[in-house]
Amino acid sequence: MNLRSDDSFAEDEGWHRASAAYSDFLKLHEGLHVLFLEIGVGMNTPLIIKYPFWQMTLDDPRAFYACLSYSEAYCPVQIQDRSVCIDGDSGEVITQLLERNGSDI
Repeated sequence: MNLRSDDSFAEDEGWHRASAAYSDFLKLHEGLHVLFLEIGVGMNTPLIIKYPFWQMTLDDPRAFYACLSYSEAYCPVQIQDRSVCIDGDSGEVITQLLERNGSDI
């Protein structure tokens, strides 16, 4: 488990394997239609998810950014035309989306 207890972040062997797999995934899908979907991410660790998603959306004109977060749903103005930000409880919003589309939960 990777826990943040101060200004450091535990980068064990498992973290490095996952990081390499993630990098491979990004390279494999570069230039394709990509949705950077961020659910429940706040500003506790923005360098890990939020800022990279913003930058990758900015860099790739085929990418789209979606943020679902309680009180922290926003994006930079530079990617607003390729973004959707929903402010709300992720469990409630996802349940509503599923119900609207006739999916059983």
